[in-house]
Amino acid sequence: MKVNKPTQGKGHTKSQKWKDVRGKRCRPPISSSELSSTPVMTRMIIEHHATVKKKPNVKRLKNKAKSVSDSKKSTQSGPKKSYSQANGSSAFTMDNVSDDSQEWKEYSQTIHGNGVETSAYMEDVQPGRLEGKALHCCAERDDRKNHAVLVMQKNQTLCFRGKCFLTCLYGRVEVMGFTIEEGQQSYPLFSPASHCPLIIRALESSDDTRDDKTEASSILRKYLSSASQKKLLKKVMSHSSIILLEPMETPLTRFLSSFTDLSELFSPPMSELMSAVLDTPLNGLGMVPLGSTIEGLKMSKSYRDALNTVVSACRGDMDGCAVILVCGTKNVGKSTFIRTLINILLNHTTSVDYLEGDLGQTEFTPAGCLSLSTVREPLLGPPFTHQCTPEHMIYYGQSTCESDLDRYLETLKALWRRRSQSRETPVIINTMGWVRGFGFQLLVDMIRFFPVSHVVQLGHGGTTHCPPLTPEFLRTAHGCQTHPPAQTALDGFTESHTPPRSYTHLIVQSEFQGVGSQGTAKHQRSNEHRELSLLAYLSQLQPPDPGPVRPLHSLTPYQVPHTAVALGVIHCEVVPNHMFYAANASLVGLCCLGEKIASRGGPVLLSQAPICPCVGFGVLRGIDMVRGLYFLLTPVDPSVLRKVNCLLLGAISLPSSIVTSQPGFEGEMPYVTTDYSFDLTGAGKLRVFKGLMRPGQMGM
Repeated sequence: MKVNKPTQGKGHTKSQKWKDVRGKRCRPPISSSELSSTPVMTRMIIEHHATVKKKPNVKRLKNKAKSVSDSKKSTQSGPKKSYSQANGSSAFTMDNVSDDSQEWKEYSQTIHGNGVETSAYMEDVQPGRLEGKALHCCAERDDRKNHAVLVMQKNQTLCFRGKCFLTCLYGRVEVMGFTIEEGQQSYPLFSPASHCPLIIRALESSDDTRDDKTEASSILRKYLSSASQKKLLKKVMSHSSIILLEPMETPLTRFLSSFTDLSELFSPPMSELMSAVLDTPLNGLGMVPLGSTIEGLKMSKSYRDALNTVVSACRGDMDGCAVILVCGTKNVGKSTFIRTLINILLNHTTSVDYLEGDLGQTEFTPAGCLSLSTVREPLLGPPFTHQCTPEHMIYYGQSTCESDLDRYLETLKALWRRRSQSRETPVIINTMGWVRGFGFQLLVDMIRFFPVSHVVQLGHGGTTHCPPLTPEFLRTAHGCQTHPPAQTALDGFTESHTPPRSYTHLIVQSEFQGVGSQGTAKHQRSNEHRELSLLAYLSQLQPPDPGPVRPLHSLTPYQVPHTAVALGVIHCEVVPNHMFYAANASLVGLCCLGEKIASRGGPVLLSQAPICPCVGFGVLRGIDMVRGLYFLLTPVDPSVLRKVNCLLLGAISLPSSIVTSQPGFEGEMPYVTTDYSFDLTGAGKLRVFKGLMRPGQMGM
């Protein structure tokens, strides 16, 4: 893509080109006026309580993370020891030079000298949910630094709504299957109202020989005042864990909260207000603890058994690389199962490959994409919180593949060919919730195309809502492109003739509340999830430094000549004269065609939908026909943009809030008109009735 620098006024230098503004984690200073978390949400909770008065209410690969103390045993005298902070920053030492250190040593040695806690505190540390009085006993807040330290005992849990950074200072905790230990970096946790709330669970220590009091006192001294340190040190027992919770503010959270409809995205929904725990040391950190009436992630026995079976296979109980295909009907928890599985696998391996086959509910990209990603970091939030650019991506352009099944399958096969076959990394394949008719036939094809070792089929209510995809069933099943006798991926890719490969078939029965039905609360519908992912992607256009949100119309776009890129519409037929009308103010995929673009001095328009690599997305915010320029906003790095020679327009549209609700509009809103009559014939939305059964659905 040939990119022209926009015309600049005086005083602008060449260094003021667009920078790489991908979302970076930042921790801006927070003023005292911002210490309370979401005033509107807090007021809502208080009002809701008033209306119902007195109502009852495993480490990655083989590289063990550095612990806070290099020496597990600690004595009162001897050489000084160096302690590494959990976030990997500068170290601090503990020796006999400081009187304060000596005082704390003696204090830590004298507390509960016989190693038995008092009966009064034993009542506070029973396994279960941390709420109410228990939170006041085991958590302390430092208002000056605006963070909180929490001491948790084995099997204690903290369920919450909101967002924060978590650093494990001592011991270890688990979040959504991922184990966070001391010595590791701090991790961002996202628990929005759109998804199931997160739960932090304290785990048993892996070392029984540690001097808990001495090491814990050194850690607490760094983060809390003297009085708070002494209070929490009394709570430290054998197998305790100490975590640091800090507020989190990123370009993503700032951009989303700038929209009125999303300002309370990280607050408890109305159904959870009665269970919100107010007035705790965690207030003002951006997180609200929830009571025991809120379950969080609920795993059935078959759910846990399937996770254990797959993880055991990936750890070496099978020959070769594990390829796990996860399927099931809509709203049965496939995405949550996959995130949990990836997090558990990352306790044992450095990376997991992920093949995206769900066009509507994508994990790492806006909807309408099929992609192959290498996951190296845990997924501690819903998809919109970890948007990134996969290693390989192809823009399909629609949230469903009903209109072109062959293109869907060919795209998946093209992505699989790009994966290095010599890698021994586990592969997880996500699928759509379409499990009847042609959708079921697509599943049959995918199992045959790829060297699947495990098929995890999720269902609810005692059924899978389609025939079980066992190896025996597949020997006689018909797919869209394949028919019995079954062939494997090796037949198609290497032209060999090997016998059908067997695999392990696992049935999981989901038992969480609301399984099988789409959420009805705000932000819980599938179309809202797609909009959140797209808004999260566009948040990468925001500058990484703290500051006010910049509306998209205020950003300087790239200028791209018509002759440098081809323009195509891939979801429907558009006559050439109307192509620019359709593309203006729309989301486009930035793609790389294999052949060179040949222009005769005018725009290049594609007549067919190509299957080609996509490197990202942009907003085509304007077209200049006189100068022959496209004006493009995109967070893609300029070095990558040079490879782009094709703009593809699909059916994935920009959220209406982008053009109607962004801050900073003055005067008439661009791209918005009120002078439009829906009474005209054909002016309204086309209604499509999908109740008729196709021939392939009969008998299922």
